[in-house]
Amino acid sequence: MKIIDKNGLKISSTLYQFVNEEAIPGTKVNSEDFWSKFSKIAHELAPINKNLIEKRETIQKKIDSWHKLNIGKAFDKKEYINFLKSIGYLVEEKEDFKIDTTNVDEEISSIAGPQLVVPVDNARYALNAANARWGSLYNALYGTDVIPGIIKKDWDKERANEVISYVKEFLDNSIPLKNVSWKNIKKIEIIKMAGEYALALSDGKNKFNLNNANQFIGFGGDISNPKSILLKNNNLHIEIEIDKNSKVGQIDEASISDVIVESALSTIVDNEDSVAAVDAEDKVKCYRNWLGLMKGDLQSTFEKNGEQIVRKLNVDREYISKDDKKIKLHGRALLLNRNVGHLMTNPAIKLNNGEEIPEGILDAFISTLCALHDFQNKNNSRTGSVYIVKPKMHGPEEVAFTNSLFEKVEETLNIKKYSIKVGIMDEERRTTVNLKECIRQVKNRIVFINTGFLDRTGDEMHTSFEAGPMIFKGDMKKSTWLNSYENWNVDVGLTCGFSGKAQIGKGMWAMPDQMANMMLQKIGHPKSGANCAWVPSPTAATLHSLHYHKVNVFDEQKKIINRNKAKVEDILEIPKADRPNWALEDINRELENNAQGILGYVVRWVDQGIGCSKVLDINDVGLMEDRATLRISSQHIANWLHHGICKEDQVMNVMKKMAKKVDEQNKSDPKYKKMSDNFESSIAFSAACDLVFKGRIQPSGYTEPLLHQKRLEKKTLN
Repeated sequence: MKIIDKNGLKISSTLYQFVNEEAIPGTKVNSEDFWSKFSKIAHELAPINKNLIEKRETIQKKIDSWHKLNIGKAFDKKEYINFLKSIGYLVEEKEDFKIDTTNVDEEISSIAGPQLVVPVDNARYALNAANARWGSLYNALYGTDVIPGIIKKDWDKERANEVISYVKEFLDNSIPLKNVSWKNIKKIEIIKMAGEYALALSDGKNKFNLNNANQFIGFGGDISNPKSILLKNNNLHIEIEIDKNSKVGQIDEASISDVIVESALSTIVDNEDSVAAVDAEDKVKCYRNWLGLMKGDLQSTFEKNGEQIVRKLNVDREYISKDDKKIKLHGRALLLNRNVGHLMTNPAIKLNNGEEIPEGILDAFISTLCALHDFQNKNNSRTGSVYIVKPKMHGPEEVAFTNSLFEKVEETLNIKKYSIKVGIMDEERRTTVNLKECIRQVKNRIVFINTGFLDRTGDEMHTSFEAGPMIFKGDMKKSTWLNSYENWNVDVGLTCGFSGKAQIGKGMWAMPDQMANMMLQKIGHPKSGANCAWVPSPTAATLHSLHYHKVNVFDEQKKIINRNKAKVEDILEIPKADRPNWALEDINRELENNAQGILGYVVRWVDQGIGCSKVLDINDVGLMEDRATLRISSQHIANWLHHGICKEDQVMNVMKKMAKKVDEQNKSDPKYKKMSDNFESSIAFSAACDLVFKGRIQPSGYTEPLLHQKRLEKKTLN
């Protein structure tokens, strides 16, 4: 690959040409000026970045030593907390404050709803996610297990009627009528009363009105023949489509053909855990898709059922308001960009000392550069903001570094200070226990905090590695620290004034085929005071949106702010087993579950460069997997190995056994290469084993260093 020498940088020509020929044109940025300032800042910040990573390791060694010194003693939590304070792990919590973030789009500040996460390297998926702002409730119900029974490909009138009945009950609860159910309505009309349009509903004999007339917002089509009715509940829109000639409209007495609901209000376009980007070629693929989203011209062409399909971004939706004015509603989810964290470097650029550039610095500059196009066309943000979610930061000092980085990007690109908004992923233990002080460092640009069970558990295990063997992975969700952590995140966010200004988020539903189960469980997220929660697909977003009609999150937040706050002492409760006297059968079952998950994900990452996909688990249930899943599973086995719960040969036998199972699960994939044909030559199998057997020494238990190494090795062979 050709290298460009520029301002003390050695830049891959692939990246250099992308920036100069695709990203910069159409902006007011001068190419020479950009590379000059970029080089200066990269060389200034790279050593600071490196020192922060080294500080992580220094602190970790001190924690390891403390646990070794205290092994066999009764755990004294007060002594432990004093120790964490003495090494700077736990910082002093200062006075209360409120965040001062301004120019925040309403999808983040004042509307609660689902949040999608999508890998940026797949243009088709990214477009689907951006277009998931609006979803067909009929399709989501008809094609999933929320409605019991066999899902047929052909038209099933009986199932369609069950869907219609389900949706009418939803409307009764969300948009209630006076003295009648939506199931009894046979005619929907628009009438004019006192100079305004109004909604009139009839059962064939009597006319009925909405309980709350303000829930009627407008309509589409002609007043004498409306094509749709626009309603609103808990700040979320519902569009009832009317078409008596459609297949569904013919069996509905009111000729309702579909109900469209606002679904994914926001989408995280991910450069991190769900992609496998290890070099300039991969990074440019990611950046190019983000640029297309920011310009609004991203397209994906693919074949489906023998037909060539071109996917584009949806246009805005237009209606007529009650007072006869045009309404335009945004047609796409608000897009946030998840950059990588501080740990990894990338060979796309090398500094004057020969070291690779910290990838987070590269991401911040290029993500924002691409977003300059959106500042002009307002295709995404209508407030002149670019939203960058920053993962895997450890404590306030690292958050402060991110703030400095963003300030320098703003200066370089000559945009208003605090135009770059930040989302803090509360997924590392040192960030959790210092969350308030982390938020303080970015109080003028913070728009998002969230919890993530998988990464947070991975860091929990790595931080306390020497404390003893960890409990079974399935028991983690019932542990004291986890429940306290989930409440703590909401408590701190509300104390810092997030309500009505910023998102408090909850984690992913990982089983895309189990929507009935999701509908039962995920209502707990809005009830917890979270105004967004992650979903794995547009369909899941449509279904999860119903929870936000049932629960007014902002009302819940008003109640929660007065409850007894979660305690940091409970968060620091280490989830280790007191007397691990487990049966061999139970140990092997846990090892097999972990090993199968590791192998199923790693083989696609290393061999095919797939960073996120639906992977069959040990019970052949499809789970949406990314690197966070990998971190918890690999750290769990590594911890058990370290403490003698299992032995190396035992684990290796399990890995080989599960590799054969994964091979069998992937036999229909023509691109798949079996691991079990030759374990010694399989780079993917080697990567999975290294994650386990070298898991103890991986920085913070992260999987990226080994995965990147093995993927680059595989790409070299290809």
